[in-house]
Amino acid sequence: MPATSPNQPKYRRVVLKISGEALRNDQTGQTIDSDVLDRLADELKSLKEIGTQVAVVVGGGNIFRGLAGARSNGTDRTTGDNMGMLSTVINGLALMDRLEKSGLAVRVMTAIPMDRIAEPFIQRRATRHLEQGRILIFVAGTGNPYCTTDYAAALRANEIGADAILKATKVDGIYDKDPHKHKDAKRFTHITYQDALTQRLGVMDAEAFSLCEANKLPIIVFSMSDRGAVKKVIMGEAVGTFVG
Repeated sequence: MPATSPNQPKYRRVVLKISGEALRNDQTGQTIDSDVLDRLADELKSLKEIGTQVAVVVGGGNIFRGLAGARSNGTDRTTGDNMGMLSTVINGLALMDRLEKSGLAVRVMTAIPMDRIAEPFIQRRATRHLEQGRILIFVAGTGNPYCTTDYAAALRANEIGADAILKATKVDGIYDKDPHKHKDAKRFTHITYQDALTQRLGVMDAEAFSLCEANKLPIIVFSMSDRGAVKKVIMGEAVGTFVG
């Protein structure tokens, strides 16, 4: 359960969901931006220092998006989703390498068997890694097509007994409309699962929201570009949008 002392982290164990697009540098064209990896390493190191157990679910949209590929170039949806899952493995390995170079103990766990480069996801082994102070990176989604990495984050968070899902995005929370297109967009500080679903706010897919709602697992949506934001969320500060 979340800690209650004001001097202790509010959340003992979390899943951090990072989109593949967050790793890309649109200005330079780099698929995986070294500066972004460095910033992630700093953020995760700060969580290790306060004792929070962290698992990361990383997307693959900076390399290939299954549904987008199916729509744009005629790739079969199942094939495209498989390509997307493999893209998350590339991102996960890149993140692992940077975290290890920062002095952190890391394990990559995959939903698709590939024992030469990553461990298979086994729930008890995953929780043991976390208890030993290792950061986990979950890759390959759920291992199934037609399932998003948002759903994978919700599934893994429930399986490992996480206290919350932290979803890092390019905006500082959930808005009633696109803040990049509408200057009068309103940011929510708190919203229920049902309101997020009925208003079609699109931050996570309906299946992921439903799974979190069924298990009363809170979701905090915030901007990854704000340095120190992850730690602020963990400590219970009012950052981004709380869904619950």
